[in-house]
Amino acid sequence: MGDPKKQRRKYETPKFPWRVDILEAELKLLGEYGLRNKRELWTHKTTLSRFRGIARSLLGMPTQKRAVLEKQLISKLHRLGVLPKTAALDDVLDLSLEDILERRFQTLVFRKGLAKSLYQARQLISHGHIAIEGKRLSSPSHLVLSDEEPKIGYAPPSPIANPNHTIRKAIAAVGAAPVEKPEREDVQP
Repeated sequence: MGDPKKQRRKYETPKFPWRVDILEAELKLLGEYGLRNKRELWTHKTTLSRFRGIARSLLGMPTQKRAVLEKQLISKLHRLGVLPKTAALDDVLDLSLEDILERRFQTLVFRKGLAKSLYQARQLISHGHIAIEGKRLSSPSHLVLSDEEPKIGYAPPSPIANPNHTIRKAIAAVGAAPVEKPEREDVQP
């Protein structure tokens, strides 16, 4: 288990970090989702890799044992809002990194129209102005559960909770209506 004082890495780095195509793809995702650094990207990539690894290992199991574990995996991904309830194991293998990044707290705050940009969403979360069900959360990379998503709003003790606050007026002036998830092109490897 290890010493509790020693933090362990929660991510795996790319095998070939200096390939131009990998660098360009990572930089595009960093800008598109407002990530602070590549470690945040690698953390979510490792999370996706673990889910897909579990799905691959389930494919080789006997049917009865597989059914129980498959149901648990799909229900967990359904709670995260990544897959529908009726998904199959093949849908887990088809998941992309963008599916995970869309469930980040920072991205959902921006998509709901609570901030002008992804970077402002990160700032508001870090300073404790955004809450889920009245509970402040200061981690922009938190993966929000699907039942928590409608409960995202301004924290009650925050001065931004006042509708006449200058930040809220600026957001309204920009016309920051809820932003829909952009259509992405399916890239064939």
